[in-house]
Amino acid sequence: MRGGPAAVCFDLDGVLIDSEGAWDGARRAVVDEVGGDWKPGATEAMMGMSSREWAAYLRDELGVALEPERISKRVVERLLAQYERDLPLLPGAIQTVRALAERWRLGLASSANRPVLDAFLALSGLGNSFAATVSGDEVARGKPAPDAYLRAAAKLAVDPLQTAAVEDSSNGLRAAAAAGMIVIAIPNREFPPASDALALAAVTLQSLTELTPELVRTLAS
Repeated sequence: MRGGPAAVCFDLDGVLIDSEGAWDGARRAVVDEVGGDWKPGATEAMMGMSSREWAAYLRDELGVALEPERISKRVVERLLAQYERDLPLLPGAIQTVRALAERWRLGLASSANRPVLDAFLALSGLGNSFAATVSGDEVARGKPAPDAYLRAAAKLAVDPLQTAAVEDSSNGLRAAAAAGMIVIAIPNREFPPASDALALAAVTLQSLTELTPELVRTLAS
């Protein structure tokens, strides 16, 4: 591929916004409210899951005695209230997305609920930078399954093998690799990816500020 990939897909949580802690807090609050029991490893287990999957996890594994739809609604309401007060953008998110959007069609492939994606796009002002967005609500399986990335590539009308994906977590890295994409890792510092997942990346960066158009152009399948 001369000039690098045909398109670039971003994950949202942990890549563009520092949100894993916010999701964790919102889910823990709902578990506490309903008398559930938070278990060690629950945070890592739910990273990348679709809303249906993590809501079922809260019910079945953490003892939240509500239907998954009600669980998801409560968690998302708490999260959006936080974002309305202060959207936790990661350093370089706006500049990096806008710089890459000038050269490539961009996708956003997130496990987050559609209202969360839409709130991010509106609050960040990046809505026009992404040619395609995919929510975890819109695919059968969450990450590490490749569904979100494959759907994003289809909406972008590009071959997944000619698409780069930017990810931070074990499940996200595995999902992008399973879709056949060129994987760019920016490891989550709070919840670092497993070494075997990180090994799937073509390149590992320390922050978004290193994700320049010049670097993207060097990547090939």
